[in-house]
Amino acid sequence: MSDVTKATTTRAGGVLAATCISTLVVNANTSAVSILLPAISEDTGMSVTTLQWAVTGYSLVGAAVIVTSGSLGDVFGRKRIFQLGLLLFVASCILIALAGSGGMVIAGRVIQGAAGATILACGLSLLSVANEGDAQLRAVSLWGAAAAVGAAAGPLVGGLLVGSTGWQGLFWIDAGIAVLCMVLTYATVAESRDPERPRSIDYAGTALIALTLVPLILGVSESGDWGWFSARTLGCFAVSVAAGYAFVVVERRVPVPLLDLALLRNRVLVGSTIAILIGAGTINGLMYLLSLYFQDPAALDFSPLQAGLATLPATVGLVVVAPLVPKLAAKIGARQTIGLGFLLTTAGFVVVGLVDASWAYTAFVLPLVAIAVGMGLSNGPASSAATASVAEEQVGAASGVSNMARYVGAAVATALAATIYGTVIGNQTGDGAAAGDALASGLAAAAWMMAVFSFLGVLMALVMARHRLAKGTLADAAASAAAHTHTLPTSATTHAEARRTP
Repeated sequence: MSDVTKATTTRAGGVLAATCISTLVVNANTSAVSILLPAISEDTGMSVTTLQWAVTGYSLVGAAVIVTSGSLGDVFGRKRIFQLGLLLFVASCILIALAGSGGMVIAGRVIQGAAGATILACGLSLLSVANEGDAQLRAVSLWGAAAAVGAAAGPLVGGLLVGSTGWQGLFWIDAGIAVLCMVLTYATVAESRDPERPRSIDYAGTALIALTLVPLILGVSESGDWGWFSARTLGCFAVSVAAGYAFVVVERRVPVPLLDLALLRNRVLVGSTIAILIGAGTINGLMYLLSLYFQDPAALDFSPLQAGLATLPATVGLVVVAPLVPKLAAKIGARQTIGLGFLLTTAGFVVVGLVDASWAYTAFVLPLVAIAVGMGLSNGPASSAATASVAEEQVGAASGVSNMARYVGAAVATALAATIYGTVIGNQTGDGAAAGDALASGLAAAAWMMAVFSFLGVLMALVMARHRLAKGTLADAAASAAAHTHTLPTSATTHAEARRTP
């Protein structure tokens, strides 16, 4: 092997290590936070209901930044923007770990939303341009596997650390790992840009996405106290609608829009994006609710570690089932697989909707497994359809739409689930119900809401048009496993487009 080949191989290995480790940490951190909320609430004195902004704020900012950060990398240098994302991640972890109030935790998580989206978008681009051919396919597959493992391990790791280091330990450890990734990136990653891309960045679109989502989620979150038809709630929704309209106007005029509105005429892309939004929303809402319910003294009174272990049927089950899905979709069709997945998810949420205060943990296992299997069946084919249904030059834009949808779904559904849960508990308690009965009623009401959303996914699958199907390769399995966190190219997508997937 020549010295040049050795250097190239070493550099590609360094890029692979830096991007996969950072992706694993970001996804583990994201999925762990819900487990930490009761402990954070106890230390800071802020209610868990308000602390849901630590979850929704992260997703809200991620939705606004995920596409823009990829564009910034293309224009100003992917390594530079990736390093900036890591630096922001370190800063946010330190801010959260040192937080003396719930407000500081929420502020840190908002910053972390921008950091996480930047690390994911630019990390995948760096990994793609550092490899070619089969090596690129293997590298992207490993990146997808790291994303899936991180998301599955997060609740367990978070629960373990709360008991041994306090909730702050997760963020100190993540900050240290991110610093190591920065050093590794500096030493091994070469700078790259997209010379063919116009230098225009749609900053206005980014701001308008945030301005659309913030009042929407604020209105949903506070509707229990303000009233759904109060002036403040309706005012929030009016601002959201106005900002959304302004976003459409801006996207029609800017040279390089954040969202190519022409893509919305593609029925398959729209259907797959809705499926992705529903899937991301319901799984994030479920993890938020179960983390609270399992740890509440009036319910199961689990420790954080026990709660993390209790979520394993949903998190690990999703990752284990997903790699098997591409071959199934190739046999029976993507629409049928997505519809079957949402049908199972709906059934699982219906069972959870029957919960009462007498339920032991074992009663949750079967519906959690059904939800996990259903999510696995729907996520992979929907993610693959998003990029397989468009022309080669639109793959990057379609991927950006689907990735943005994940963040939007997570933010809106978690806020809605938290509002229903808290409102029903408050009403039941006010009517004199026992604490355990009130908690069960709140969880049941939120579960029925998510069952309705999941059933809408079934209906959506019925009207989706046909598209190219993935062949069921090993790379397709990795893409399917990572589909609940990020859209990766599959064998149904032109391989060369992987490097432009944000």
